[in-house]
Amino acid sequence: MKNDLKELTPKKIVEFLDKYIVGQAQAKKAIAIALRSRYRRSKLPDDIKEDVIPKNILMIGPTGVGKTEIAKRVAKIVNAPFVKVEATKFTEIGYVGRDVESIIRDLASVGYETAKAQELEKVDEQAQKIAMSRLLDILVPPVKKKISIYEENRDEEESIKKTREKFREKLEKGELDDKVIEITIEEKDLSMQIPFIEISQPMMEDFDSNLKSLLSNMLPSKKKTKKVTIKEAKRILKEEEAQNLIDKEKVKEIARELVSNMGIVFIDEIDKIAGKTAGGGPDISREGVQRDLLPIIEGSAINTKIGVIKTDHILFIAAGAFHQTKPSDLIPELQGRFPIRVELQALTKDDFYKILTQPKNALIKQYTELLKTEGINLTFTDDAIKKIAELAEYFNDKNENIGARRLHTLIEKVLEDILFEAPDVENNNITVDDKYVMQKVADVVENLDLSKYIL
Repeated sequence: MKNDLKELTPKKIVEFLDKYIVGQAQAKKAIAIALRSRYRRSKLPDDIKEDVIPKNILMIGPTGVGKTEIAKRVAKIVNAPFVKVEATKFTEIGYVGRDVESIIRDLASVGYETAKAQELEKVDEQAQKIAMSRLLDILVPPVKKKISIYEENRDEEESIKKTREKFREKLEKGELDDKVIEITIEEKDLSMQIPFIEISQPMMEDFDSNLKSLLSNMLPSKKKTKKVTIKEAKRILKEEEAQNLIDKEKVKEIARELVSNMGIVFIDEIDKIAGKTAGGGPDISREGVQRDLLPIIEGSAINTKIGVIKTDHILFIAAGAFHQTKPSDLIPELQGRFPIRVELQALTKDDFYKILTQPKNALIKQYTELLKTEGINLTFTDDAIKKIAELAEYFNDKNENIGARRLHTLIEKVLEDILFEAPDVENNNITVDDKYVMQKVADVVENLDLSKYIL
């Protein structure tokens, strides 16, 4: 679902999210308002527009209740550049590890690919025509133009033209797709090692990416011949021609605009860097990471491979369980940069039942479709689904609460034998009822210590 922001009212955004995520109405509402505010800002006069900053959101709630899923789905609605990062992966400047500016560099890479895909779509038809012409030149080489007074040369030219038209028709209908031909494609060899440079792994990723980008513009292209089917050749040649048709600088310009005004950064596990730590150890840079995040969230200019990105209007969504800490343990400056606080509720058995049955990609539907590939019709009775939902709530209460992720472990345990024996089973119709569910998890229900390891 990719829509123009004008059409996406907050109600429509919530309706879309309801197809995939159960409950959490308050979080959906907050995200929908934030997204609509971007459209409203785009309509403002330039002198006011720059001062309207996004209202960043802090989502508080246990694991497995839909925090990440809400953010990911929203990014897909408008095809906005989106990155998800773990706050614990970053370190204060001066320590070994990734620096926080790499978040924006990653977002820039995603934005570039998004902009590139949009531009490639525009030239798709033109690239298709050029690729077809190249294929025709391989199958039926055209007559080299030469001045001739002989009639037979003109007849030969007419004959080849007619043959080319026949082959073009066959190519368009796909009648020659299985035929193998040899094509020549351009290739740039960027496989190289950089000796004698000691750089930490995260820094090496950025260095290697920038170096390859630089070399791709400097190194001459190599021609390479390859034997492929015509069907595959159509795709390869179309992609090559499309790449040649798009303006790389224009793509970068579009990407900068996309990232700066539509980018979404999801910072997970932000509670793990909350709180002051006295002394040393692995947590020494917690507050330092918060202070490094602050200028990016406030608004700064970051140099990336697509140019300088201003972060003033990027939407930041932070999330954390806050079991051992609380939002007020974050440094005051960072707290002020997340004005909207949303608390997500722990899931109940009724929520689990809805998760198993209602969403477009419901778990029950996933397993049913998977087993259909083996020719097996798997059916869950309503009582069986209710029992799984009930057990999920029970184990979340007794053990660590992992939210909807508990359903994955439970269903895998219940269907373990069916999934293992599926290719060899004779009975193609299998029904799972509540008795079967209890039979498969009975030993775990009776032994709570065992459930800590199995479920």
